[in-house]
Amino acid sequence: MERFQLRQMLESFFAEDIGSGDQTSSLIFNGEYCEASILSKADGIFAGGNIIKEGFRLMSEDINVDIQKRDGDSLAKGEIIAVMKGPAAPLLTGERIVLNLIQRMSAIATQTRKAIMLLNDDHTRICDTRKTTPGLRALEKYAVRVGGGYNHRFGLYDGIMIKDNHIAACGSIKEAVKRARAGAGHMIRIEVEIESEEQLLEAIEAQADVIMFDNRTPEEVKHFAALTPSTIITEASGGINYSTLHEYRGTGVDYISLGFLTHSVHNLDISMNVELR
Repeated sequence: MERFQLRQMLESFFAEDIGSGDQTSSLIFNGEYCEASILSKADGIFAGGNIIKEGFRLMSEDINVDIQKRDGDSLAKGEIIAVMKGPAAPLLTGERIVLNLIQRMSAIATQTRKAIMLLNDDHTRICDTRKTTPGLRALEKYAVRVGGGYNHRFGLYDGIMIKDNHIAACGSIKEAVKRARAGAGHMIRIEVEIESEEQLLEAIEAQADVIMFDNRTPEEVKHFAALTPSTIITEASGGINYSTLHEYRGTGVDYISLGFLTHSVHNLDISMNVELR
């Protein structure tokens, strides 16, 4: 992630948490220095090294940060992720925000890696959706990439997705794509969500850039992918979970988008321990 954008986000998060001042750390510490270790209390995939670096740098330029795990590295329970040395007050003031973010990001990276391993398909890529936490989308989508996955569109602004309600309002897939094509810039792709073979053939005729097979069985996905020209990107989405992912192996679809990568994670257990120097 771009450092400037990250710092802006962290400043906002710290401002929300600290407010007019940390009433605990600012009162009980009087210049003490300490050493703190961030360690994993569960197995997983780490994401968020720059959160630790930039977060504590914002707290104090006197805090030295030694990152011992890179983004994408495997974590085992008990392993040290980073060691910080510096003034105790700003270290403890920044602790919660830093931990909250890396716990969530590492959980997303871990969940993404698990999905990729379960699918076990060299052709089909796992990607995310827009079902992210407001304010955290950039971090959550970065964590998906750390886990080995790919990003779908970031927002409503960087891609056109024509869904069932858009089709109903326009009268047909052909008309919806025609209108979208007339107004879109040449860098914007047009995706159409379909549920039947009839809709698939209409989307192909309309020359959509991407076609999503929505809530289709593995058999239907395989059939639809075979009918779709190789010039059109295919995507399967809806109702796919850990227990069914393996059934989509070998279907030939280009992408499987999974909302649960970001909307249903349980934070990876990561903590910070402090020793006064």
